[in-house]
Amino acid sequence: MQQIRAVVASEFDAVNDLIIEQLHSDVGLVENIGHYIVDAGGKRLRPMLALLSAGACGNISDKHIQLAAVIEFIHTATLLHDDVVDVSTLRRGRPTANEKWGSAPSVLVGDFLYSRAFQILVSIGNLNLMGLLSDTTNTIAEGEVLQLVRAGDASANREQYFTVIQNKTAVLFAAACCGAAMLSERADYADALYDYGLNLGMAFQLIDDVLDYEGDPESTGKNIGDDLNEGKVTLPLIYAMEQASPAEADLIRHAITEKSMANLTDVVRIVRDTGALDYTRQVAREYSGDALTALVPLRASSHHQALLDLCKLALSREQ
Repeated sequence: MQQIRAVVASEFDAVNDLIIEQLHSDVGLVENIGHYIVDAGGKRLRPMLALLSAGACGNISDKHIQLAAVIEFIHTATLLHDDVVDVSTLRRGRPTANEKWGSAPSVLVGDFLYSRAFQILVSIGNLNLMGLLSDTTNTIAEGEVLQLVRAGDASANREQYFTVIQNKTAVLFAAACCGAAMLSERADYADALYDYGLNLGMAFQLIDDVLDYEGDPESTGKNIGDDLNEGKVTLPLIYAMEQASPAEADLIRHAITEKSMANLTDVVRIVRDTGALDYTRQVAREYSGDALTALVPLRASSHHQALLDLCKLALSREQ
């Protein structure tokens, strides 16, 4: 990741500076929570995608810097809201904002970040970009609601799962990449970069769901089985229920329905023994391959190569 980030190092610093500047508020609690979540670390992958895509289109302008900040603010707002909805207590190895300040302040600061993102978008002044990101933000919200209503539903199928992860995760990856092409006035690259981002986002989320059952909490900042505790039906669980014995499948269904970690050890064993994690990694590889294919129309450059390298990194990451 450090080698990839080095390709846009100076622009990445400019994005971080703009984020800090735009977090300013006359209300102290807004700044405190905003800085807490933004400074928590993380890969800043989504804004980096905007910068790399801009470079692959030929140049990185001040408007691309603003776009990258907008993408990070939208993502950060979703994290704040996610943690409240999921009643999460830990993110990136430290207490969530809702654990530290409570649910109401976290939701309201998430709203502040959404509105600040669109203030920046207005200043960019590109109506097509504004349409893309308003549609994207709406889709993310629908994905969140869809996941919420299906929490604890052990009958959820693959199609429903893929719809949720596309709406919740992949569309923002796609918007970051395609939005950069819009600002560069490279209509010939826009669709390719959208497809690249969408497929990369799908691969990224699939590996995230693998790490929920085999990741190191010290690296991921999450506890093993967090998704199960929230009743989320992810691909490893779907595949495990398909391959397991009837008794084992019933055990998993009960854990999902009850949103219980009482049998976590058994669930993790079944998920691993049925090959569900290997299967999910294979599906992630297929999406990563589609992302690589989407980049074929782009000309070779260091930024283009970094986008290719991210496809490999998405599959091998441990956090």
